[in-house]
This record gives sequence, C-alpha cells and structure tokens, in this order.
Amino acid sequence: MATPFKMPQLGETVAEGTITRWLKKEGDTVQADEPLVEVSTDKVDSEIPAPMAGTITKILVQEGDTVAVGTPIAEIGVEGEAEAAEPAEAAEPAEAAEPAEAAEPAAEQKPPKGDAEVSDQPASEETARERPAEEQAAAEPVAPTKKRPAAQVESAEDAPRRGILSPLVRKLATERGIDLDSVRGTGTGGRITKQDIMAAAPGTAPRAEAAEEPSLDPAGLDAEKTAQQATAASPAVPAAAVGGAGEEVIQVSNMRRLIAEHMVSSLRESARAWNSVEVDMTNIARLRELAGPDFKTREGYSLTWMPFLSKAVSQALLKFPSVNSTWNGDGTITRKHFVNLGIAVALTNGLIVPVLKGADGMNVVGLARGVRDLADRARSKKLSPDDVSSGTFTITNPGPFGSVLSVPIMNKGQAGILAFDAVVKRPAVVTDEHGDDSIAIRHMVFLSMSWDHRVIDGAEAAQFLAHLKELLQEADFTSDLSGYLPE
Repeated sequence: MATPFKMPQLGETVAEGTITRWLKKEGDTVQADEPLVEVSTDKVDSEIPAPMAGTITKILVQEGDTVAVGTPIAEIGVEGEAEAAEPAEAAEPAEAAEPAEAAEPAAEQKPPKGDAEVSDQPASEETARERPAEEQAAAEPVAPTKKRPAAQVESAEDAPRRGILSPLVRKLATERGIDLDSVRGTGTGGRITKQDIMAAAPGTAPRAEAAEEPSLDPAGLDAEKTAQQATAASPAVPAAAVGGAGEEVIQVSNMRRLIAEHMVSSLRESARAWNSVEVDMTNIARLRELAGPDFKTREGYSLTWMPFLSKAVSQALLKFPSVNSTWNGDGTITRKHFVNLGIAVALTNGLIVPVLKGADGMNVVGLARGVRDLADRARSKKLSPDDVSSGTFTITNPGPFGSVLSVPIMNKGQAGILAFDAVVKRPAVVTDEHGDDSIAIRHMVFLSMSWDHRVIDGAEAAQFLAHLKELLQEADFTSDLSGYLPE
C-alpha cells in the first residue's frame, strides 16, 4: 500500500508549485527528511524532504509540470503497511460474493476493493492489471495532465473546478487584462493555472459560443469580421522560436521566468530614478586587515565588506524612513521604522533575495553571520518562503564580478535598492587635519541607488546617500570587532 506525497503549502499565499527536478526516481528508497524533489514557486525554490521512509513506487507529476497545493505528486510505499492492511481486507463479509464465486479457489477470487489480493501475498503488477478499470481508477490518484481537449474543458463536470482560482492567477489575469472566461484551463478538472494565463494574450477573444453571436449593429458587421480575422491570424500562444545558423534556443528556467515577470512589473509600476556617490572605504579596509585573520579562523569564512555596509545602510534607513517605505496605491505611504534587509544572492541559474529580519538591531558580527547563513541556504535551496518575504530595502552586490557602476531595478513594494560595486584602489584627493590636500591611493567604491520617485524626491535621495557615505567613511566599527582584534 502506497502513501500519497502531496504538493506542500510553501507559504500562505502560495497556491501552486512547479516540479523542477526529482532527486529520486521510481524504485529508489528514501529516508525520512531526505531531499526528494525540488519545487519552484513564485516565492522561492526549495528542496522538499520526504515525509517518511520508504520506496518511491510512482511519480505522478513530471519535471516542468505545475500543480496546485495538495495535489498528489508521488506515491511512497512504506514497509509493513501492505501486511497490516491485509487482515482488515480479509475480514470483509463473505456474503458480498456470489455463492458460485465463494466456491472458487482463493487464488481466483477478486477482492472487492484495495490494492492487494485477499491472500497471504501482496498483489503484483500483473494482478493489479486484472482488476476492473473502475476499481483501479478509484484506487489511484489522478495525475495532472499537461493538455486537455477543448471539449473536455468546457464539460459540465469541469465547470466547478474552473471557478477555483488561486490569488496569483487572478492577479496575473488582472495585470494583463485577460478575461478569465476566455481562458481554457489545462489543470486538473479544467482549472486555470498560471501557465494558462501566461500563454493567453491580452484581450483574448471570448469563448467560441459567445464569439459566434451576430453583431446587433448591421453597420459593424464588417468591422466584426475584420476583428475575427485578425484574432485568427494572431494566435494566443506565440510560435516556438527557431534558431538560425550559430544560434541556440533554450527553455528558460522557472526562476528566470519569474525574475523576468517581477522586474518588468516593477519597472511598469514604479517611477524609477537614480543617484550615485563615491565612497572612500580605506578605514574599513584597514579594520578588515586587522580583524580578518582571527575572524576567519574562528568563524570559518572571510570578513567581507557586506556587514559594514549593511550596518551603515540600516542606520541611514532609520534616519530617512521615506527610503524605507512602501507606496500603497491608495493615497498613503507606509514608513517602516525597522529594517528587514534584502541581500541579493547570485545563483547558478538566477538571482534570489533572502531577507535578514531585524538588521537594524545587529552589530557587524551579527550581520556577517546572518548574511552568510542566508547565502548558504539560498545556494543549497534551504530557504523557506518566509526567508524571502517582508523585505523593506535591498542591497545588491555586483562588485565581486568586477562591476564598477550599476543601475539596479527595485523589488516590488520597496522604495529603493542600493548597488554596492567593486572596491578598487585609485588615486584620490585627501585632506589632512590641517586642511592640506594631497593625492593618495585609496580604496574607492561607487554606491548607486535606484529609488521610487513616487515616494522619494531627489533631494532626500541625495541626502540619504550623503549620510550613508559619511557613516562608511567616518564611523568607528572597532567596538563591534573588539574580540577579533590583536592586542
């Protein structure tokens, strides 16, 4: 007897998930809490562990398929369940069978229900195939299908399922101006999925029965005919791209598709502007040189620029709460007097922004540990939906890849994002305590901020960056690292 393994609820607002990779195949054994499958949602990519030990008897949802939360995606056979189920089945009333059948040998009897024959041995695949089709259909979970015939989608039994729409589907349909009545669902029971909305073109024509109604205005018949011809000539699903000589057409990952959707949506909904300042990081560079060796020995990783920047940004955001706010769209702005700092992490197949909650209450060492933990869990796909939600401001760090000046795109719901580019040595004018200028080799970096002009004005954005520059150049972080400094 197999236990169904269902698509888990990966967050309150997550209604569906996409199977990106099975880590086990049919017939493999799996231990409880051992990673079993990788699932991608509109929040995060996660490795889902097996809920129990057993054998993968059947995979119901293939890689690339998207199904609703609670849908069985695999079956796990647990040792001992089949044997425990047999006595209960054997104890069913004998009068359910005809007298002639009762006289037949036990090996030829057909069980009234269940996954095993009424015998001392579990049912084999051969005996399972001999059961009536309706019994097998009742015993097996319904696997999702990639595509269903149009007539089946419009059937009466599918009608109730078409009305079950996730919040994400409704939101995407509204954003794209798509009439849900015109979309044919390919999910279980005709349910409309996110992929159906993505494949539908804005302004999709009504269903066939509505489109066939004649125009009530005779003068508009020609226009209606022309519109129908244009619709027929422009299919909702774009034709598959075909590469030419020397070209390669690849299928984008679910993460890349979601990044594209979020970034385009952010640009469409915000009024992005941009500022940049140049910062002298020499004092922090010297502190890193002093504390770095002992820090790496004790913590197991290097003391980077990021915890220093994170502390300065958190302090600056508390002083300028407009930069740490959200445009609500109803004539109000919500200012956050706390800092949940998003830290962009580059992955092999995309980018994710885990959130360090309560960053304004941490010192440099605490921030270093928090950033490291988020980055490690992001790269090992151990993040939960809560780890990538509720951010108030974001830092992106293209510097390690050699970038010296960036213009990032804000995360939706935030008023700003800061790019921390490469720290490089270059000549700069230095003024000493006597006011005398000289040229020296300094550690310099550009800090660039994209910000939402609906929330922030240019003067306030410039003041925020100026204050951040002052904190990084003048603030003393020694007390935060006193335990790692040589005596």
